Amino acid sequence: MAERKTVGVIGAGSFGTAVANLLAYNVDVLLYARNEKLIEQINETRQHKGVVLHERIKMVNSLELVANECELIFPVIPSNNFRDLMRTLAPYLKPYHFLIHGTKGLTAEGEEILSGKNIYTMSDVIAQESSVVRIGCLSGPNISKEILAGQPAATVIASRFKEVVDMGKSVLSSHLMQVYSTKDIRGAELAGAFKNIVAIGAGIVGGLNLGSNVWGLLITRGLNEMIHLGKALGADVKPFLGVAGIGDLVATASSRNSRNYTVGYHLAQEKSLEEIIEMMEETAEGIQTVRFAKKIADQYNLQVPITRMVYRILYEDYKAKDAFEFLIRIKYVNDVDYL
Repeated sequence: MAERKTVGVIGAGSFGTAVANLLAYNVDVLLYARNEKLIEQINETRQHKGVVLHERIKMVNSLELVANECELIFPVIPSNNFRDLMRTLAPYLKPYHFLIHGTKGLTAEGEEILSGKNIYTMSDVIAQESSVVRIGCLSGPNISKEILAGQPAATVIASRFKEVVDMGKSVLSSHLMQVYSTKDIRGAELAGAFKNIVAIGAGIVGGLNLGSNVWGLLITRGLNEMIHLGKALGADVKPFLGVAGIGDLVATASSRNSRNYTVGYHLAQEKSLEEIIEMMEETAEGIQTVRFAKKIADQYNLQVPITRMVYRILYEDYKAKDAFEFLIRIKYVNDVDYL
């Protein structure tokens, strides 16, 4: 088919809007949102999420239009809505489409998480629900507020297909965005998901004012847990040690602009999960991901005390201060045991 010059973005949250603005340096963009009043407002004011939208961005309310006009589409929506989106979008998709998602979370099929075996990445969902084969993901240190403010950043496009990486690089690379690549999409997706658990822990460290030494300990031991969780689900170590892993982890676990860090910070102030969710403007993926990680850890008998403690704080009313006093006393046998 003829080359298309318009790229679609599905999801007008902070990251979806940031991706749309980055793409607009190189191509025309259709930015999809469900809320028609929001679309009218944005198209009229040209402002959204506190920034001016690039003139090459057009807001739309039709998934069919996005699929018809765009060969390359970036779905950027919360993981708990992702499967429903794909089921709605699938009738309009063809095998020639490219999908590169920007969702750093996991999802489960069905209401009950029966085991680690029915927990899926977003690329799994795209493959399960559509005819699309050429699938990729965005991962890396992509704090939405910083990108929206025009600050430079880097990202990783992960895909088994070179043409997906090449197309993604061609439309995203600019003076504000450095794009790297990896073939290990599973590792990149899992690193992007599991780092949110550690970021919640880092927010707790910040909220309790425990200092840089404990923060450094949390990051290194948290990375260890991310890798063991990833390996249990068939991922390689390498993506966890690059921009999609350590890079994203350090950014998300040190920024007050990180949603997951913010969740942890409020937990340290003894706010309830319900209060925190009500306060948040957008989804913090780590809240759901930690439930999945706990199930995976139980199934594979993994030693992941940070993950288990974050789970207890979120879902079992365990006091954050008590949890971190326990973590400090844990005696690890080896420092690095994943290489």
